[in-house]
Amino acid sequence: MLQMQHNRARPNLKFTFVAAPMLVPGAAFAHASEQALVLLLPTDLYTGGGVAAVALTVLALVMLPGRWITTLFRPIPLTRQSLRRIAPAVSLASAAFLWLLIFAGLYGPRDPLANPLVLTVWTVFWVGFVTTQGLIGNLWPWLNPWSGALWLARRLFAPWPYARFPAPLGFWLGFLGFLGFAWLLMVDPAPADPNRLARLAAAFWLFHMSMALIHGPRWLRRAEPFAVAFRAYGRIAIFGRQGGWLKAGLPGWQIVARPALPLSLAVVVIVLLGSGSFDGLNETFWWMGLLGLNPLEFPGRSAVVWPNTLGLIGSNAALVAVVLLSVALGLRLAGGGLGLRAGLQIFAPSLLPIALGYHVAHYLTSFLVDGQYALVALSDPFLTGADWLGLGEFYVSTGFFNTTASVRLIYLAQAGAVVIGHVLAVLVAHALALRALGDNRRAVLSQAPMAVFMIGYTFF
Repeated sequence: MLQMQHNRARPNLKFTFVAAPMLVPGAAFAHASEQALVLLLPTDLYTGGGVAAVALTVLALVMLPGRWITTLFRPIPLTRQSLRRIAPAVSLASAAFLWLLIFAGLYGPRDPLANPLVLTVWTVFWVGFVTTQGLIGNLWPWLNPWSGALWLARRLFAPWPYARFPAPLGFWLGFLGFLGFAWLLMVDPAPADPNRLARLAAAFWLFHMSMALIHGPRWLRRAEPFAVAFRAYGRIAIFGRQGGWLKAGLPGWQIVARPALPLSLAVVVIVLLGSGSFDGLNETFWWMGLLGLNPLEFPGRSAVVWPNTLGLIGSNAALVAVVLLSVALGLRLAGGGLGLRAGLQIFAPSLLPIALGYHVAHYLTSFLVDGQYALVALSDPFLTGADWLGLGEFYVSTGFFNTTASVRLIYLAQAGAVVIGHVLAVLVAHALALRALGDNRRAVLSQAPMAVFMIGYTFF
């Protein structure tokens, strides 16, 4: 019996020797998937730094001679060559591409991350092309999908146009159209449904083509919403035409060199900024809390259509009111000489660099990812295994969100876009004030309330 007990104890002793090393503390890996990254950025420092940069820019304008600012925005002539002859062909190609996308929206994949129409409209066009417009120049007169078809119509039909576009309407129809587009982007319950977006795009093209056939090219310049928005954004760009020359200069030189905007286009500029601001605000925990919603249990866009509609309208109305108040106070401090309407028309374009900076900052991360999906979708629009763009085996990557260095670089780019936009806005506003009011002292006084507004908006 004792021998049997001794034999049974031997395996237990062996197990103890084997298991003992496993009890020593050491690094443990829960699973073999990708590691997570939580980078708590010092947002207070970034915010403070951005506000300080704008405030120091304002202070520098008080001390610097006015002629330095004027010289800063003086463009350099490049060439007198024009590409207008190829504009109709480019526009016709753009129209053909749009209708191919509409076909893909109707008959292509239902997944928004695989359908080329959805990705082209919301990523390539609204994020990438708007940024290109603001940095390079207004390309829409060549790339819009109507002017080529209209050029053909002028050679086939006469008399033409059949009705004159009402001049008192100004850019107000384009303003309303852009508000409708902003509502679709930020409020509509299903802006990324391919079939629905295809029908909207087709109706949009047919409507503006029909109205352009009736009213002529002026309809496309004043009532088509993207032409109106891009006309404004194009004033920030490095390249632009003046006096028959293609010129290049510091972003914003065209705002300083060109005449004041019509009132309707000045309001469009403010709406570009207001809509972009609400596009970021409606995704914050603060806004969700204001609506009484738990952001971790978001019920979907259908549940917040009316609150977001009111928020979009209210944000733009509030911004128009604040800008009007800032301009009115500034003109009073400067001793008058300009009416409120004239002041708004002159100084509203100075907000454009801020609007573009917010646009870049807000959409940068989504563009880095969805831009890759757009390439894949355009290369294989119907999921047939095609490779029209020659991408080969291409995989969408989000690895740049997993390292401290790349995430810090992205955040610095976002913060930099906002701060640079505000600094440019301050410089442009001062140059406009110098042109309108004559001397540096009055220019500084006229911009004091607007400078306070811009510093506060940077913080916001």
